[in-house]
Amino acid sequence: MLLLLLPAGVVARGVTAEEIAPGIYLRPGIQEEFAPRNHGHIANIGFIVGNQAVAVIDTGSTLNEGLWLRRLIREVTDLPIAYVILTHMHPDHSLGAAAFRQDEPEYIGHKQLSGALASRQSVYLNRMNQILGIMAKGTEMVLPTRTVDVGEVLKLDLGGRGLYLRGYPTAHTNNDLSVYDDKTGTLWLSDLLFVERIPVMDGSLRGWLKIIGELGDRGCVQVAADSAPPLKAEASEGCKTVNRIVPGHGPVVTQWKQALGDQRRYLEIIATGIRKIIKQGGTIPEAVASVGLEERDKWLLFDQFHGRNVTAVFAELEWE
Repeated sequence: MLLLLLPAGVVARGVTAEEIAPGIYLRPGIQEEFAPRNHGHIANIGFIVGNQAVAVIDTGSTLNEGLWLRRLIREVTDLPIAYVILTHMHPDHSLGAAAFRQDEPEYIGHKQLSGALASRQSVYLNRMNQILGIMAKGTEMVLPTRTVDVGEVLKLDLGGRGLYLRGYPTAHTNNDLSVYDDKTGTLWLSDLLFVERIPVMDGSLRGWLKIIGELGDRGCVQVAADSAPPLKAEASEGCKTVNRIVPGHGPVVTQWKQALGDQRRYLEIIATGIRKIIKQGGTIPEAVASVGLEERDKWLLFDQFHGRNVTAVFAELEWE
């Protein structure tokens, strides 16, 4: 019954899956805030099909959205849905997970994901119900059954293609996870990269800059765990070519170093401006009123999120 709640106009606008590389399907998010008109579908979600199994990467913001994603999978393949990968805690990526319970998959997330979701459960669910109303009916949280620790790499075999899942230190959040597909060189970076839409801080600016800086400088993605011997971690088999990146919001990028550079520029601008104000004994309101405003025309939803970013980063940097 929930599937019938979506009007035809929304189906035409958002309920499609694009094959962005062989066997990799993306349902692009709408570059807006949560609203009834977009049914909460604001994040990039999708799935990867192997010869033996399917892995889902993020599930959307409601049970309804997760069910639509499952329907799209079944239009492509009847292979078992073996894994549901949640890249981080935010509701636009994680709250559709219950739609896949009937498939009995492994739910995989960062080691910190369960605690992050549990502590925000009532806030996230109440927010979806308030904004989306009946469209959020039946939505509930699902916690991971398998986790990936910071610096750990978990390899999943879908049959003919391997997925490498990496857990990161605190960056966008304290529970970020990426997925690398070795068959196509596709790195699903999720909200560690925003394209066109302003990045959102909910973790550590310094940690985030370190991660995207290392990826951009290295030019490849490390698939060996941090605990691996240094020579092995730096060997060619431990650092794989990236042909494209799927961001958490915005279009897929092949010129991904430029996209990382744009995000790095924004984060460094606000870091520099805030450090200057802190050094002068300034306040958060002063920082919000002056720092990074030259970036306004470069990012969607700037006015909605930039002030929050400045506030969060000020709180982090005033104690460094």
